[in-house]
Amino acid sequence: MGEVAAELLYNMAPLALSGAGAGAGAEVGSCAPLLAELRQLWGEIGKSREERERMVHELEAECTRVYRRKVDEATGERALLHQSLAASEAEIAALTAALGAENSTQFKVNKWTVSLNERVSSATALLEELRAMRAERSKQFSDIRSEIEKISAEIAGRSHGQDNSPRAGDAHDLTIRRLNDYRARLSTLQKEKSERLHKVLEHVTEVHSLCDVLGEDFIAIVNEVHPGLHEADPGKPTSISDTTLTRLSQVVAMLTSEKAKRAAMLREAVVPLVELWDLMDSPVEERRGFQKAAAVLRPAKEEVLSSGVLSMASIKRTEEEVERLTRLKAGRMKELVLKRRLELENICRSMHVEPDASTVPEKSIALIDSGLVNPSELMASIDDQIAKAKEEHQSRKDIMEKINKWLLACEEEKWLDDHNVDENRFSTGRTARLNLKRAEKARVIIMKIPAIVDNLMSRTLAWESERKKPFLYDGARLVAVLEEHKQARLRQEEERRRLREQKKLRTLFSEKETMPRLKRPSGSGGGGFSRTPDPSSMNRKRVDAGRLTCSAPSMRSSSSGSSGGGGRSSAELDRPRSSAAGAGRCGELLQGARRLSAASASSFNYVAVAKAGGSMSSSLASLS
Repeated sequence: MGEVAAELLYNMAPLALSGAGAGAGAEVGSCAPLLAELRQLWGEIGKSREERERMVHELEAECTRVYRRKVDEATGERALLHQSLAASEAEIAALTAALGAENSTQFKVNKWTVSLNERVSSATALLEELRAMRAERSKQFSDIRSEIEKISAEIAGRSHGQDNSPRAGDAHDLTIRRLNDYRARLSTLQKEKSERLHKVLEHVTEVHSLCDVLGEDFIAIVNEVHPGLHEADPGKPTSISDTTLTRLSQVVAMLTSEKAKRAAMLREAVVPLVELWDLMDSPVEERRGFQKAAAVLRPAKEEVLSSGVLSMASIKRTEEEVERLTRLKAGRMKELVLKRRLELENICRSMHVEPDASTVPEKSIALIDSGLVNPSELMASIDDQIAKAKEEHQSRKDIMEKINKWLLACEEEKWLDDHNVDENRFSTGRTARLNLKRAEKARVIIMKIPAIVDNLMSRTLAWESERKKPFLYDGARLVAVLEEHKQARLRQEEERRRLREQKKLRTLFSEKETMPRLKRPSGSGGGGFSRTPDPSSMNRKRVDAGRLTCSAPSMRSSSSGSSGGGGRSSAELDRPRSSAAGAGRCGELLQGARRLSAASASSFNYVAVAKAGGSMSSSLASLS
């Protein structure tokens, strides 16, 4: 400025100062036209030096004020930049602290930048990024907190308000650790909500099942607990509060108790109903209407009872059916008693024992007509006898099978005896061949008769020892019959041995009678005798002494000979006997024992064997 003043005052060019910058030269150059015009004007006006100096001082003062103002403006701008940078850095620090990224170099302002504007720009960009992260993090916190409050309100049973404003604490702590804590809490609440919802659905399903079986109104019962449990509105969540769960548990317990009570009532009605069905042989069409109710008697299927089966209407209908059948039973009591007695007789007949004589049909009908006995008591007495008979039938089953096997073996023995006396047994033909094969099998079976008898006797004695009573078969003690059978077989063997000895004696007598007819050989003078065989003697050597007509002796008193077998036809010999009809001497033995036991119940003397010795001897003599 001094050079400008000197130029104006002294009309001389300003000296070039060493070290002056290019900026000053440019400034003077830009003011040169104005200075030249001002100097010309002062010269024309005739300004004095003092006036010129005063005006130059004013000009310098004015320039100083302009510079000062500019400096002050630059200083203020710098201060504002420093203030803005500090605020931005403070906010960045707060945000990084809230977000938990204070130690991250990514969110640091570069302090080595020369320009304040660049530093402020960098801080501003970083601040915008952090603000976006804070907004996103705040939204996550708000959503999670809202879900937590919603689930907590559902569990507590209160209404949930839509308040998504951030809390004061959330603005200062938006770290990942706190967000994970919120997420963990939310996961716990969601799991608890799922468990509660599962329990509620289980209870509601169980209530629906119980109401279906009991015939109750499901919607009315559920509405008393909570109206939202049966509504299908997706906007209304299912109630999972403690109050709802408690009420549902109480309803389930109440309905379960009611179910057990009604099941007991129905069972009390169904048990006599089934008994009356069995007693009166009710048709299937009549039973079909109560088959669902009868399912209550099967505990394994109690949980799958049909719909409405335990309703009061169903129970009442069952009770009315029982009353109807009871009235019908009173009018058919005689028929029912006779039917049960016939069942008892059939069971006893299959066991070959006599039924209890206290409930014979004639006596039972007389007692019912006289009114001396309650028909129900008489029916119960017969039922007890049937139960005992069934139990004894089961215990006698094994022995009865052995008896049938023994009777069949005896029948085969009798058939073999008849077959052996048949003169046409060796004839040609299909029937004869079949009979010969049967005879071979019969001999194998007959060989097993002693073992069968011994086994049967041991089992029978064991049964008697266990039951403390004799084993009766058609009124006779089976052990005594078996003993008599064994004795009869021994006598049969003795008879056979005696017949063999008699045969030997007859053979010797025949040889002595034929001795005088022997011729002495001619031309030898001495030595030996030559005997011509006799055709009759050769026929007598045929071994056909015959068997006894039975392996067990007959209990009938019979004196008939053994010549009856020769008069039978071939068809009669080929036809097998039936053990069920009592064929064979073993059946006759049991029948004879029954007759003897009927005459004297305390006596077991069943020896009534027909002595066929003389007739058998005469048969052998006729064969010789």
